[in-house]
Amino acid sequence: MNANSLVFHLFKALLVVMIFLAQSLNVAAKDKDCWAEFFDDTQYTGKHFQLNEPAQLANLNAVNGENWAIRISSLKVGPKATVIIFDNENFRLSTTDMAKSPDLMRSWGITEKDIKEESELIFNANATIHDLSDFGFHQKVKSLKMKCN
Repeated sequence: MNANSLVFHLFKALLVVMIFLAQSLNVAAKDKDCWAEFFDDTQYTGKHFQLNEPAQLANLNAVNGENWAIRISSLKVGPKATVIIFDNENFRLSTTDMAKSPDLMRSWGITEKDIKEESELIFNANATIHDLSDFGFHQKVKSLKMKCN
């Protein structure tokens, strides 16, 4: 292999590494807006934890070493995230309590059909929920999912 050929192969290898690094940095830059923060008091106060990547927490018994089951009272969703919360472990939702407040459910666009089908609560990008009791969910969250958009 002559010197020109060696330089060409090294240049190709370096170019591949640079492209890979550029894509990795681009992915990291996109994901920095994918987050959600959960608080144990209303108005975004008290103890809290943050998720910074997609997650599926089938239960909240050991989040950052603490039991967060039935503790979440308020939450904030980042600009590129969606959060789905459930009042049962393993991503199941019992809407019996929600059905007790039909006016509130209608004001949020939730129909009787949704209630009967046991749908989950979904909070889209940039949502700021100062008090989950507005949804009948104050300190009832037992599992959750976070997706990046």
